[in-house]
Amino acid sequence: MRLAIFDLDNTLLGGDSDHAWGEFLCRKGVVDPEEYKAANDRFFVHYQQGTLDIHEFLGFALHPLTRFALADLQRWHQEFMQECIEPMMLPAAAKLLAEHRAAGDHLLIITATNAFITAPIAERLGVDSLLATEPEMKDGRYTGAIQGTPCFQAGKVTRLNEWLNKTGYSLEGSYFYSDSCNDLPLLEVVDHPVAVNPDAKLAKHAQEHGWPILDLRVKP
Repeated sequence: MRLAIFDLDNTLLGGDSDHAWGEFLCRKGVVDPEEYKAANDRFFVHYQQGTLDIHEFLGFALHPLTRFALADLQRWHQEFMQECIEPMMLPAAAKLLAEHRAAGDHLLIITATNAFITAPIAERLGVDSLLATEPEMKDGRYTGAIQGTPCFQAGKVTRLNEWLNKTGYSLEGSYFYSDSCNDLPLLEVVDHPVAVNPDAKLAKHAQEHGWPILDLRVKP
């Protein structure tokens, strides 16, 4: 079975779920709105520039999860899905997923955004598998640490290779769709790299290498 691999934020979604979750927490008043928003925005710029320190960011992003019971976090996430994620849903992305599903492909999302945020989104999109940065849990609460390799930049290749070894899938005939220069390591190893509404660095690379460029934000 062929793999169709997708980045999530600003690829299948018309926005960034990680950044949006931080803004949601600010609106809820469960973090300091000014201080947290400033840091959230700063990390987002570093991500866009390809200079993000992933471990520093994860220390910031996962800390709020440690302060609350899982039931509260899950309840807030349901609000977050309706308030923030549903407006990011892209009809053209849903159509692309449907085309790969109809072709019999295995649909895999691979994202740097942590699994607490992204697992319900992946379920909403109806994909088969999700690889995300995995926050550690002990005794039913998040610890603020992560398990394994962050699913970011070259770490996506590491995590994917681990998954391939575990599942028996291969990259023969594989597709990977992404918007970000951070995903160049993975785009370079699949058979069919596709740039989706790419940032400037990825757009330049895609044009130089003859990769397809898709617009999933086009109106139906």
